[in-house]
Amino acid sequence: MFEATVAPAQTALDAEPALEPGAYQALMREIGEDGACEVRDVFWSETCARLQLFRTLSLAQHHGKIAREAHSLKSVAGTFGYVRLAALALRLEKTAERLGDAEFGDLLDLMDAAYATARAQEAEG
Repeated sequence: MFEATVAPAQTALDAEPALEPGAYQALMREIGEDGACEVRDVFWSETCARLQLFRTLSLAQHHGKIAREAHSLKSVAGTFGYVRLAALALRLEKTAERLGDAEFGDLLDLMDAAYATARAQEAEG
């Protein structure tokens, strides 16, 4: 049942670009290059910490905290144009109460991969 319900959603997610072109440039126009660079550095640091935090929290005991952290991640990833990471964070935010442990682990693996892709694209750009 898990694969049947996730496979179409995963296919749609894979069709999402990992990075929205121009998002960072728009942020630079709004707050300046130095400010954008500074908040991007904070984004990388906080996102790495947040992804590690998810792995330490029990889904059964902390689904509310997980949903709140996912909401924050969704917002900031969207600000920088990391569409795939934002979409995965939204999925976690909306489903934290209903996920099983295996589904949660799979979703975290996808989020880690999206984060790694975003970092790699950042290094290329």
